[in-house]
Formats: sequence, C-alpha cells, structure tokens
Amino acid sequence: MASRAGVSVATVSRILSEAYTAPPATHERVMQAVRDLDYVVNANARTLSTTSGLVAMVVNDITSPFFMNVASGVEEQAVADGRVCLVCSTQGVPERELSVINLMRQRGAEAIILVGGMAETEEHLTQLAAAAEGMDRAGARLVLCARPWKGPKAPVDVVECDMEAGAFAATSHLLSAGHTRVAHLAGPHEFSVAGQRLEGYERALRAHGIKPDPALVAETDMTRESGYEAASRLLTDTDATAIFCASDMSAAGAIAAARDLGRTVPDDLSVVGFDDIPLAEDLYPRLTTVHVPQQELGRSATRLALHRRPADPPNRRVVLGSHVVVRQSVAPPARLNTVGKADS
Repeated sequence: MASRAGVSVATVSRILSEAYTAPPATHERVMQAVRDLDYVVNANARTLSTTSGLVAMVVNDITSPFFMNVASGVEEQAVADGRVCLVCSTQGVPERELSVINLMRQRGAEAIILVGGMAETEEHLTQLAAAAEGMDRAGARLVLCARPWKGPKAPVDVVECDMEAGAFAATSHLLSAGHTRVAHLAGPHEFSVAGQRLEGYERALRAHGIKPDPALVAETDMTRESGYEAASRLLTDTDATAIFCASDMSAAGAIAAARDLGRTVPDDLSVVGFDDIPLAEDLYPRLTTVHVPQQELGRSATRLALHRRPADPPNRRVVLGSHVVVRQSVAPPARLNTVGKADS
C-alpha cells in the first residue's frame, strides 16, 4: 500500500485513521492505492491480533419467514463452529448490500453470506467480485445462498436449491389435476431466483402441450399484499382455474383474494405455493407447496465458508433438492368436479 502510493507506512496509517490532514496530492495518492488494491480497514486489527470469529448474513428483509429460517441454519452452524452470527438487512437495495459487505469486512468477518435474490447489474456484480477477491486475500469467504452467481470469475461459493425443478414439479401437479389454465404469481423479474421459478412453470406447461400465456403471469414482490393484488386482477381478468405462486406469502394473498371474490379454495381455485414456511400448514385450506430446505441452506453455506481446505477449488457449488408437499389446496377444476358429480 505505502509503496504503491509512494509514501511511508506511517503516512498511510495516519491518513486512513484520519489522524492528520495530508496535502491533497498525498491524500489522493493514498486513496487511489486503496481503491486499486481494494483495501478495507479492519477495525478489529487496531486492537486485536486475532480474527473476529464473525459470520455475517446479509438478507433483503429480516421480517421474511424464509430468510429467518435460513438465518436459523446459519446461526446453528456458526455456533457449532464457535463463531458469532450477525444478521444484516439491505431492503433489496444493491448499494446497501455493498455497504454492508464493506462494513462487515472492516469488522473482520470471517464469512459473509448473501441470502436471496437481488437486482444485480453488471456493475454490481463486478463490485461483488472485487469484494470477494479482497476477502479471499484476507482469508475470508463470500458465499451466496439461494442465489446463483452470475458475475465474472471470482472466489465465490454458492449454495442453491433447484428452484427450476421445484417450479416444474409444482406446475405439473396442477396440470395433472386437470387444470389447463394455470396462472403464475411470479417474483421480481430482475431476481434470478424468480426467473428460475418462471422457467420451471413454463417448461411444465410446454411438457404438457400447453403454450405459455403471458396474460396468466403477474409479477409480485413475493409478499402477501402483492399476491393479493395480483391474484385479484388475474381472477377478475382471466379464466385461470389454478395459480402457482413463487412464494407461500404470495399464495396466502391469493387465497385471501379468492375468498373475497366469492371463490372457494380448492373447489373453485387451486393454489400452490413455494418455500414451505410454517405458515403453509396454518392456512385454510392447508397449502400445497414446494418444500425448500431453508435451514439446511443456511447450514451448508456456513460450512462451505468455515470448513475450507487448502486443496479446495476456488469456487464450490452445492445444489439441494426440493419436492412438492401435497396438502389440501389443490383439486380438479370445478367443471370436472361437476362432471364427476353428474356421473355419480
């Protein structure tokens, strides 16, 4: 750092600690070296000679049941490995995510685990890759959890669930029940995990000889409120007899919307969710959904970060499976029910 800036180590230390005001040209040379080398001041290093033993988990929304279940797995594994776990929220803002990452690096985090989707621009991914490189040089690790890596080559580990296969299975379950007009409450289009679920939905339709209809797809932010609004529009404007939802929360909104429109689930409308959060069993009717091993996602991500060996490759990827949990929110379309009753 000092040689890069052409100054003494003491000068670098004083500038970074804001101990004195350096000449503008000197200050700029030091800060340029900081940027070139992706240097982050370690606040712990000022007083400690050991690592912080900190595992930081970064999520979009700390109130989300999905994120909290993953956080439970992260904390369980971190505690088992003698570390402290800290959960941070970004509210889905990319700039906030980078700020949190840099703050955790300053605190000497041994691992930073990014959970869930994010609107990833090329610039954002480039900055994440630079952060991962800096962490790797410092002996720390960046891990993506329930989120694929789409950026340039970088020392990033990934733990995913097969979202596309889960969406394919969920949609196929509805089609096998006799539904041909299956709507989809999708997640934000800029989130890669939402795209995977949309791809699985469309692949299932095509596999059953049905051409995907854009009119049957509505984007949500995967909350109950947005699910309610989107389902209300779909049920008013289309002839959908079933809805596959990108999250259990949006499925809860869809069930409420159907009820307010005078439709009964599953007699008049079938609904399938995604995630299998505890709420799924408490809804009425109990929600058929795709089970995602949320706690194991968190545990696996933490193990990847903390149990690294010298012979391990720079990038590791773990893919966990998913499956449909059949409960009470799916039935054949009403017209088939009517035929069955007439035939009996």
